[in-house]
Amino acid sequence: MKITLIIIATFLISAVIFIPIGVFIRKKIAESKIQSAEKEAKRLIENVKIEAENLKKEELISAKEEVLQIRNDLDLEIKERRGDIQAQERRLIQKEENLEKRIAVYDSKEKDLERKMADNEQKRQDLEKIYEKQMEELQRISGLTEEQAKQQLLNDLDKEISQEKAQLIRDWDIKAKEEAVKNAREIVSFAIQKCAADHTSETTVSVVSLPSDEMKGRIIGREGRNIKALETLTGIDLIIDDTPEAVIISGFDPLRREVARIAIEKLIDDGRIHPAKIEEMVEKAKEEVATIIKEEGERAVLETGVNNLHPDIIKLIGKLKYRTSYGQNVLNHSIEVSNLARIMAEELGINPKIARRAGLLHDIGKALDHDMEGTHIELGVEVLRKYKENETVINAVEAHHGDVEPLTLEAVLVQAADAISASRPGARRETLETYIKRLEKLEEIADSFEGVEKSFAIQAGREVRLIVKPEKVSDSDMVIMAREVAKKVENEMEYPGQIKVNVIRESRVIDYAK
Repeated sequence: MKITLIIIATFLISAVIFIPIGVFIRKKIAESKIQSAEKEAKRLIENVKIEAENLKKEELISAKEEVLQIRNDLDLEIKERRGDIQAQERRLIQKEENLEKRIAVYDSKEKDLERKMADNEQKRQDLEKIYEKQMEELQRISGLTEEQAKQQLLNDLDKEISQEKAQLIRDWDIKAKEEAVKNAREIVSFAIQKCAADHTSETTVSVVSLPSDEMKGRIIGREGRNIKALETLTGIDLIIDDTPEAVIISGFDPLRREVARIAIEKLIDDGRIHPAKIEEMVEKAKEEVATIIKEEGERAVLETGVNNLHPDIIKLIGKLKYRTSYGQNVLNHSIEVSNLARIMAEELGINPKIARRAGLLHDIGKALDHDMEGTHIELGVEVLRKYKENETVINAVEAHHGDVEPLTLEAVLVQAADAISASRPGARRETLETYIKRLEKLEEIADSFEGVEKSFAIQAGREVRLIVKPEKVSDSDMVIMAREVAKKVENEMEYPGQIKVNVIRESRVIDYAK
């Protein structure tokens, strides 16, 4: 224990003695290092100052050299530009001198021109005086005034020009026919050959066959109540006369006649004929006709290849089955016009889809003109606009009788196809009254021209023949008259196909041997 205490005491005494000594030694060492570092820092600072001074001198020298180089370049550029400017100044001076010379020349020419104009004016006045003297002398010699002489010259000139006009018309007609008629005939003939068919049908009456004449009494009914019910419900006239085993249905509306025909046939098959049964059969007949109309419309659309039509328009197309025009079935006519327009459009290289669509729809208004006010064109255009039809198709429908100007080639083709379908043999029948009026109008137009002695409408109105007075109409005048008559016929008449204008001029001398 004592030994331990001694060791501890020894250790403590040593610590007290050696710690201050260590601290002192460390301090001295640190002071020495600091002094050494300060010397090194001073040395480095001196070196840096020296290097900075050297670098500064080098940069100043480099900057002076660069400034000198720039100054030299600038001086050179200034010299070059000064040379260019001097050259431009010399050119400008040269141009000014040239311009002054030209101005002097122009001034001289202007003075010469003014002098010449003064001379010309004097000469013109002298010539006018000479001309007036000559005109007075000519009038004195000829005995004609200036206006009379002028009129005589114009008349002579008109005769010469008439001959030239006639010759030009002949040449143009020949050339146009050679180039156009052949192709047009081929296209139209090809279209007609593919589509021609007989489309005429009865227009005012339908006939229903009866199993026996006894059925007539049953149709009339007690005190005529059955026949009255039929006529009231269908809107037609039922004619029961001496025709054996037949009843005649008369009415202007083919749709009503068809409803009445189907109803009567159903009543005959059923055998029970009384007002209640008649009403039932008429309703069934109307439903059957509505079905037929829809089927016929779909058939027409399928046959012509026209797509995307509104169902109501398809029904209107089917309704055309029961509509006729001059005896021609309008549905078959519309299908034919559609096919004709399509064929001609394909031959001419234009849009066949628009042409066949417009051809099928061109008479759509005829399905409505029995029930609504307006022409079939106005009604057709109205219904097509209602269902937002293509404007090109609407224009073709509106223009197919020439009421408006056709805006597309398809519209012109529909006009042509309609005329072909309506005018070819076997297509239509015409009432006698309309036929006679057309012939009279044709002869009236021909007689309205001066120099016509007689006129005759022949070939069922397909030709008008004019006999002219030879002393009033020359051979050259005949050509012009034929053209003017044709134009007047086109402007004032409506007719299918074309009308030939034939002008005849002949002189006859008669003598007798005695």
